[in-house]
Amino acid sequence: MNKNLKSIFIPGNGGGTPKDGWFPYLKKELESVGVEVIDTDFPDSDLAPESSWIPFLHELGANENTILVGYSTGAIAAMRFAEKNKIFGSVLVATYHTDLNNPWETKAGYFNRPWDWEKINKNQNWILQFGSVDDPFVPVEEARFVHEKLDSEYQEFTDQGHFGATYLKTEFPELAKALIEKLK
Repeated sequence: MNKNLKSIFIPGNGGGTPKDGWFPYLKKELESVGVEVIDTDFPDSDLAPESSWIPFLHELGANENTILVGYSTGAIAAMRFAEKNKIFGSVLVATYHTDLNNPWETKAGYFNRPWDWEKINKNQNWILQFGSVDDPFVPVEEARFVHEKLDSEYQEFTDQGHFGATYLKTEFPELAKALIEKLK
């Protein structure tokens, strides 16, 4: 394993932090295999605007030795970052590709242009993705579309909702296992 790897946790919008839900569990698992974890709060976490989140990822030192772990809007930020920047890999949880007809999502600025799926793929070694059929915020068709475009390693659940926001998930062993396996 590359000993210089670090992971940056990117939360969803609505005021979430990288210290909520299953993030602390994943942090413990990653640190146990020698991966540095950055779980810093992001600016304007309510809206999660691209105009501040992408520069913030640069400030945190995201580079070709970084694994971005994005949840919901954080997954959108991870994909947009990977369009123009090399990273080691990404984990996309409850991701989507449209603004979901939600004015708040539109205002965040991620959906004002087409996606460059080829560059997102090319700028990283691998992509892990997790979706759930019963997600009340992100239709599973959104996750399936992203999976098809990125040829991600995709795990689909029937009972995980929005992976934390709905069911207050505090552990995510499936994600930890898949990610640690990628690092071997």
